[in-house]
Parts: sequence; C-alpha cells; structure tokens
Amino acid sequence: MNQNDFKERAKVFALRVIKMVDALPNKRSADVMGKQLLRSATSVASNYRAACRGRSTAEFIAKLGIVEEEADESQGWIEMIADAGLLKRKQVESLIQEANEITAMTVASIKTARSNSKGPKR
Repeated sequence: MNQNDFKERAKVFALRVIKMVDALPNKRSADVMGKQLLRSATSVASNYRAACRGRSTAEFIAKLGIVEEEADESQGWIEMIADAGLLKRKQVESLIQEANEITAMTVASIKTARSNSKGPKR
C-alpha cells in the first residue's frame, strides 16, 4: 500500500468514526467517550499526513509512532463504547478491525523505516 492509499484509508477511518460518534446516544458517558474517540481517530489521519511530510527518517518514524498510538487508542475507545452497551458490538466490529489493521500496518512501516535507515547489511 502506498502513502496515498494509506492517507485515504486513514481519512475514511476518521470519517466513519465521526458518523459512529454522531450515532451515540445522548448520554454523558457517550459524550465523554465520543469526544476522546473523535480526537484519537482524527489524529490518525492528520498525523499520518504529517509523517509523509517529515523532513527526515527520524521525524517520519516519530510521527508514525503517534499514528500507532492513536490508532490503538481509537480501537480501545470503540471497544469500550461497545462494552458499555452504548452501541452494539456488531455495529462497531468493522471499525475495531480497521483500527487494528491500521495499527498493524503502522508498526510494519515503522520497522521497515528503521531497517532502511540503518543502511545495507554487511
């Protein structure tokens, strides 16, 4: 997957989360968790864009680290929303899977970038 594909996937993830949060019931707990989830999910997309514009490999890796943390946090909030009974697990399962896949792809990208920054092996 190239950078543009990943940018689009992260953006679509954020947009899906926005719709999910808008569907939450009007409860204080849903409001608090929804705001946290909105911050983390939209941060995935914005920080990946920032990573792509990194001025060095180190900056790229550091920003990808933020993407990894935010994607994992998003997954945690989505699971908590389902576990709290605010939405049915079936309704959010595909978002949980997408957050997990984005996290895994980001970890793989970090490993690749670190490996490539070390230069050829002797």
